[in-house]
Amino acid sequence: MKFTDIPPYAPTLMESTRSIGYSIEAAIADIIDNSIAASATRIDIDFFPIGESYIAILDNGCGMSEETLVAAMQYGSKDPLMERDENDLGRYGLGMKTASLSQCRVLTVITKQGNNVSGAQWNLNHIKKAKSWSLIVLEPNEIQTYPGYDKLSTLNSGTLVVWQDLDKFAIGENDIAEAFSRKMTLIREHLSLVFHRYLSGETGIKKIDIRMNNLSIVPKDPFLFKKSTQLMDEETIIVRGDKVRVKPYILPHISKLTQKELKELGGKEGLRKQQGFYVYRNKRLLVWGTWFRLMRQGDLSKLARVQVDIPNSLDDLWTLDIKKSKATPPEDVKRNLAVIIEKISEGSKRTWTYRGKKETSDDIIHLWNRMVSRDGGIFYEVNPDYPMIDAIVKEYPEIRSKLDLLLKQISISLPLNSLYIDLTNDEKIANESDVDAKEIIELVKNIILQQSDISERYATIEALKLAEPFCMYAEDIDKALEKGEFND
Repeated sequence: MKFTDIPPYAPTLMESTRSIGYSIEAAIADIIDNSIAASATRIDIDFFPIGESYIAILDNGCGMSEETLVAAMQYGSKDPLMERDENDLGRYGLGMKTASLSQCRVLTVITKQGNNVSGAQWNLNHIKKAKSWSLIVLEPNEIQTYPGYDKLSTLNSGTLVVWQDLDKFAIGENDIAEAFSRKMTLIREHLSLVFHRYLSGETGIKKIDIRMNNLSIVPKDPFLFKKSTQLMDEETIIVRGDKVRVKPYILPHISKLTQKELKELGGKEGLRKQQGFYVYRNKRLLVWGTWFRLMRQGDLSKLARVQVDIPNSLDDLWTLDIKKSKATPPEDVKRNLAVIIEKISEGSKRTWTYRGKKETSDDIIHLWNRMVSRDGGIFYEVNPDYPMIDAIVKEYPEIRSKLDLLLKQISISLPLNSLYIDLTNDEKIANESDVDAKEIIELVKNIILQQSDISERYATIEALKLAEPFCMYAEDIDKALEKGEFND
């Protein structure tokens, strides 16, 4: 038996890895991972679409020596199986190179530590001519000519990544400047979600400021934690001695959200597509909007979202890909998640059905009755015993038959198809918004003052306190009653 080394042919391999499937936003996120691992607190992303266009990403992290830089430029610079620092967002030692060269043909990295500045470059055109893994190590006078160097020179330490010859941008584009503008919006939205815990400065991690063309990116919280989001108990799953933390959330009902919040929570595809697990690796969002085939995405579970935190020590079990955009939970975790799913999907169903308020008693009188027909079908009818209707009939008994006909017509004319379309498109239904307590009191007045009998008035008030939406304002009604607001 004999052995021989057959290293890959550099021009072919480097061109091939450009097709791994990075989007522009995922590629930039991969560069930011390195900046965070280098303890950066500020990251500047500069886009220059005019003339010799480029993208420059500068951080104020710890920087590298020339020796470390050259090692970092090597493909597969780190063993994916080796133990990493708990804050390390890398994995395969390929991210910076494959992410960058998926978007450009010339990747330049310039780094600084104190007075020492060094630079290295992968140039695919040069590689093609050299027919080898020929890394260009830059001279000091060459380094100073690259865009972004003037900013790096003012820092005590940091790293500058420059993408040039952006050939991917030119594909299918007539106007490069317009393409830059459009993709900048996608990048901003992506980074605001993927790094939202770093941008907001969550306890336990260092807050970072990511700027695009000098404008700071605002974090996008997918759980809307600060606005009465229902937080269920945290679950901890032990896998191979490490902890996987699971926090289920139920978003507020759609009627409680502003249009801006609804847009941020749902994105382009709506709340229905964004429900599911949100998997974080060292607080960096990897995968979101999936139930991992443990349940189907449905309208009644659209308010359910689950935060799952995994450590980088379990990367191999989660089958994390190079782009850090796919992760599949191991079977031990799946079994535990299946139990949690049952709890949260039921909570989401209640929140959606009852407009954000749990029904705690069957004594509540609903205006609409949900009925089951003999063949098992579902239909809705106006409750003929609703207190307001009952009060009108008692005052004017002769209209009972006509009123019953009207209620039946309203019930069979309910525009269910239109409602379904509006709700599944996450349209905010105006008549689902809460009414003011003063409006409720005024409505009660208008109902009972039509009754001449005082005892009937009190009976009607007590009946209304058991019906929706009046039951939510029972204390306000009692206070108004004590003040005599319901007297003539």
